[in-house]
Amino acid sequence: MGDPFPLFERVVRIAHSFTAARSLPTGGLHPFDQRDIHPKLPPIVKELFDDGRFALSTFEAYKFVDKEVQRFAGLSESGVKLMMQAFAAEKLPVRLNPLVTISEKDEQKGFQFLFAGSVLAIRNPRGHEHSVVDSPDQCLDHLSLASLLLRRLNDAGFK
Repeated sequence: MGDPFPLFERVVRIAHSFTAARSLPTGGLHPFDQRDIHPKLPPIVKELFDDGRFALSTFEAYKFVDKEVQRFAGLSESGVKLMMQAFAAEKLPVRLNPLVTISEKDEQKGFQFLFAGSVLAIRNPRGHEHSVVDSPDQCLDHLSLASLLLRRLNDAGFK
């Protein structure tokens, strides 16, 4: 049997054509552009997505959301504890609206749970488990939620 390296090299060079991730789909737009993923997410999020490392792409995006909330709130906590403190009615380091009406107070509380829930349901499993596998669509759904959360912060004046 001959040297297996040339066969291995050939497989590696064509493997990209069989992956689920595509840099530019047939429509010409990257999936991040199609889904209007927040442009402030770090470049590594897109690089990991393009490499087919969808769970890691999601994880990096939610670490970024966590760091942004930490920065805006001026708190050193992270994860669920951070989200519950940052959006808490008693302290309110991150105020999303004037909090005058019941609807505004409900919105603040709802986003508190959305931020905390995204950490629990999306970020934590990818940070604590070794075998989480996401499809491209699952990743894009997760990144769309992260984008919504970041945009809501931006709309409230946090840049």
